[in-house]
Amino acid sequence: MRNRIVSAAFLTASLAVMIGQASAQTASKSVWDGVYSDAQTTNGSTVYFRECSMCHGASLGGNGEAPPLTGRFIPDWQGTTLDQLLDKISATMPLNHPGTLSAKANADVLAFILKANNFPAGTADLAPDAGSLKMISFDAVKPPPPPAPAAPPKKPAR
Repeated sequence: MRNRIVSAAFLTASLAVMIGQASAQTASKSVWDGVYSDAQTTNGSTVYFRECSMCHGASLGGNGEAPPLTGRFIPDWQGTTLDQLLDKISATMPLNHPGTLSAKANADVLAFILKANNFPAGTADLAPDAGSLKMISFDAVKPPPPPAPAAPPKKPAR
């Protein structure tokens, strides 16, 4: 009986460590790390104004029925990863023919939305595959920089 309790406790602790490691590995970048390119937002703008603006508005502010894609949009997606947002766009948009845009077009629109929300651009396009987007967290506030590594201890003077 005691061995079972010890085994169960060990298994529970092991699972907690594995889950914690998986969560830490899930999002290694943030939307604040320049995860799209300015060139990509140009393509995204074209798609957005052709396919999305009739509902979400030219300023991405929504129209009363369709939600805004700026402002209060940010806290709604806080704590998620970009694959979740891209999945939502891919499966439900545009409203009049959902799921019909290419993966690249959806990623370009997502890049345009990120730019409209003042997240910084980088040098590479946002990839349209969910695997790489799982690694990018949607943080409403810019995370603080990681702490500087500790300096090695100084040797005592003799």
